[in-house]
Amino acid sequence: MTDANSTSISLPKIQERQLTSSASELSYHIIEAGSKGSALLILLHGFPELAYSWRKVVPSLAQAGYYVVAFDQRGYGRTTGWDTRPCQEVDLRTFALTNLVRDVIVLANRLGYHEVECVVGHDFGCVPASLCALIRPDVFKKVVLMGHPFLGTPTLPFNTGPEEEAVASKQEPQPDLHAELAKLSRPKKHYRWYYSTPDAAAEMSPGFGLKAFLRGYFHLKSADAYNDPQPIAALTAQELDKLPPYYIMPLHLGMRETVAEAMTPDERSNMDRKCQRWLPDADLEVYVDEYARTGFQGGLNWYRVSTDPALQKDLDLYAGKKLEAPCLYLVGRKDWLLHQTPNPLERMEKACTKLQGPVMVEGAGHWVQQEQPQKVVEHVLQFLKET
Repeated sequence: MTDANSTSISLPKIQERQLTSSASELSYHIIEAGSKGSALLILLHGFPELAYSWRKVVPSLAQAGYYVVAFDQRGYGRTTGWDTRPCQEVDLRTFALTNLVRDVIVLANRLGYHEVECVVGHDFGCVPASLCALIRPDVFKKVVLMGHPFLGTPTLPFNTGPEEEAVASKQEPQPDLHAELAKLSRPKKHYRWYYSTPDAAAEMSPGFGLKAFLRGYFHLKSADAYNDPQPIAALTAQELDKLPPYYIMPLHLGMRETVAEAMTPDERSNMDRKCQRWLPDADLEVYVDEYARTGFQGGLNWYRVSTDPALQKDLDLYAGKKLEAPCLYLVGRKDWLLHQTPNPLERMEKACTKLQGPVMVEGAGHWVQQEQPQKVVEHVLQFLKET
C-alpha cells in the first residue's frame, strides 16, 4: 500500500508533508504554498489524479495572497490509513460521500482554520467540494467546480406512499439502461458501473503497460484528442452512445483495452505531437509511479459508492436543499463530462442559488487545470475577487 516515507516529489515553490489528526484514521499527504494565516483554499482532485494534479495552479494562487492546500484524498496516493482491503472485503461506508466531506473538515481544522475561503474540485473531486459547500456553508464560503456539474440533492417521495409509487411504476415503467446499452448494435456499458466491479481494479492496476495506459487515458480526454462534446437529449442507450468510448465502453472490453482500441494511428500521432506540452514524460511518471505502487482500487471505491443507492442514504438528510454558497462552474471546451446527462446546466441553475458560469475554457479538455493552468487561475481569482 502507500508509504508515507516515499521519495519526495520535487515541486518548485510548493512544499509537501504528512499530517495526522486524532479525529481521523488518515495520514494526509498534502502539498501547500503561501503563508499560513492567509485565506485558505483547499483543492480536491479527481480520478485518476492526485494532489499533484494541482501543481501548475498552486503557486500562482498562493502568489495572489492565499494559503493553498491540495491533498491526496482518501484512497489515493500517499495519504494512508484508509481501508486497503480487496474489493470484496473493503468497508465502503468509509468511502461514503459525507465521510469524504468529513475528511476535508478534519484537515481544515488540523491546519488551524475554522473557515475555508474556497473549496475547489475537479472531476470526481467536485462531488465532495459541492457537498462541503452544501452541508457546511458556514465553513466553506465559496466553491469552484471544474468539469463535474452539481445537479442537486436527492428528492424523496412526497405526499405519496409505496402503493401509489408501485402503480405509477407500472404505468410508466423505466427501461433498464444497462440492458439497453448491451442491446446496441455494438454492445456497450457505462464506465461508472464498470469501475464499480471487482474486474476494474484487477484489469487496470498491473504495473506492466501502465505508462502506455495512463498516457493514452490522459490524451483521449484532453483537447489534443478528437473530442467534440455535444448535449444528449435523454438518458437512453441511443443518446448515451454518442459519448466517447472512455465513458460508454465496449461491453466486452476493460478500460485498458478500450483505451488501446481508441488509440488509432491518427490519435497516436496527435498524442506524440502534443502531449509533452502539458503532460511531459517526467510529470506522467509521477502518476505511473504512484499508481504502480497503490493500484486503483482506492479511487474506484468512490464509484462503487456512487452507483449504490444504499450507500448514499445519508444524503437524504439534505433532500431539497440548494447550494447557497457562491459557485463558479468552469469546464474545458473539449470536455465531454458536462454532457453525461440531459440538461445539466439547467439543472445546475436550479440547484445553485449563486451560480456563475458556465465558463468554457478554450484549449482544454477534461484536465483543465493541467492543460490551461493560467486561464484557470485567472478565472478563479476573478471569482474570488468579485464574490
